[in-house]
Amino acid sequence: MARFVDQNFQVDVYEPSLEIQKVANIAELDDDGKSSRKGNVWTASAHIITAIIGSGVLSLAWGVAQLGWIAGVTTLVVFSGITLYTSNLLTDCYRSSITRKRNYTYMEVVKNNLGGRMYMACGMVQYANLCGMIIGYTITASISMAAITKSDCYHKRGHEAPCRVSHNPYMIALGIFEIFLSQIPNFHKLSMLSVVAAILSFGYSSIGVGLAFTKVISGQGKRTTLSGVEVGISLSAAEKTWRMFRALGDIAFAYTYSQILIEIQDTLKVIPPENQVMKKANFMAVSATTAFYMMCGCLGYAAFGNNAPGNLLTGFGFYEPFWLVDLANCFIVVHLVGAYQVFSQPIFSAVESWASKKWSNSKFITKEYLINVGIVKKHKLRINLLRMIWRTLFVIMATILAMVMPFFNDILALLGAIGYWPLTVYFPIQMYIAKGKIGKWSWRWLVLQVINLVCFLVALAAACGSIQGLNKALNTYKPFEVKE
Repeated sequence: MARFVDQNFQVDVYEPSLEIQKVANIAELDDDGKSSRKGNVWTASAHIITAIIGSGVLSLAWGVAQLGWIAGVTTLVVFSGITLYTSNLLTDCYRSSITRKRNYTYMEVVKNNLGGRMYMACGMVQYANLCGMIIGYTITASISMAAITKSDCYHKRGHEAPCRVSHNPYMIALGIFEIFLSQIPNFHKLSMLSVVAAILSFGYSSIGVGLAFTKVISGQGKRTTLSGVEVGISLSAAEKTWRMFRALGDIAFAYTYSQILIEIQDTLKVIPPENQVMKKANFMAVSATTAFYMMCGCLGYAAFGNNAPGNLLTGFGFYEPFWLVDLANCFIVVHLVGAYQVFSQPIFSAVESWASKKWSNSKFITKEYLINVGIVKKHKLRINLLRMIWRTLFVIMATILAMVMPFFNDILALLGAIGYWPLTVYFPIQMYIAKGKIGKWSWRWLVLQVINLVCFLVALAAACGSIQGLNKALNTYKPFEVKE
């Protein structure tokens, strides 16, 4: 270890060596030779909730409004069950059934169970979906930050005031903050951030539910119907069909987290077995999520009826109390900051692992710098040049794309439609069939294929709805437009 001392700070250059590895305490290493994992059912649940419950939960009232009480509630329950079932199937694939070797990523699981071609297809879909989520979160977080400014403006100047706000400064500010957070080395160091984000997701969801409930019990609830938004002068049958497709997809995609499930499972302790703990975490997280989805979707629809806004808090379904709406939007921003990191870590890990294997002797890629800043020397900051430069460039690029394409949420809906079926349903089911050697045309095989087909049709319908919405957005697209 080389040491460079300055008056203000001290830098230790750390290079792992065989000698250090030989004298390492075996008790602190797991069966794969890596540092002992510390995760448990609570941290795994927090990671899942952070990934699932995005601010999209506040758009579920719009989704239920398009489908109506019967189809809306049924869709929420059915896709909750499908997600829990297929996630548990995927959980059992974390370790090889023969060698008990770990699979560290979703792609490794697919490669070892379904072969190279599926591995490549999975990689393209998974990472396109993850990148899309990150850009979408940048846009959504900026909308919530801008909503705080607009809420204060409406409170001071009246609800009809022309409060125009540019989202770009908020996107830039978020990008700068995410550059610093992106230096967190890996998933194992994200536990506290995920716990905070999960708590805040319940916070803003509860505020949305509470405001909707208050509106309903005060007698201000709007008219609702069993079949949802009605066809009439302002809504054609074709437009209602497109909306139903998008709503169906939005609800189905709202439960997805399969693309990061294996990475979350890789943070768990060896004992008790990871798959058992992960199944408990799946159940806890999906159950909590479903309860909140039902409350947000149903109470939001009861409050606003068939005119439910796309977002209860940023679509200004509520103007007062303005401070509570502001607080909820603050919670959304902090939650999305954490979700951004949860979805970006698999991308960071994939690129850095590939680089370290290809250029294993490069000090630029492998060398770690331990920095002690100031007087306190107990907490060391670990810096790697590749990690610092490449992650910074990634965040900058994501921020620029978010600024250039403010309609990216329509693209995100399309990416979600394309990624939902293979990542959440198809690959887990096919791996379960291959691993369990389930025979064709057996009753279990038939049930699995029915689930497969239903989810494929939902994804196809949602993709069609997303393309129609994207076409409408492109017709009115103006780069760097100031929103009102």
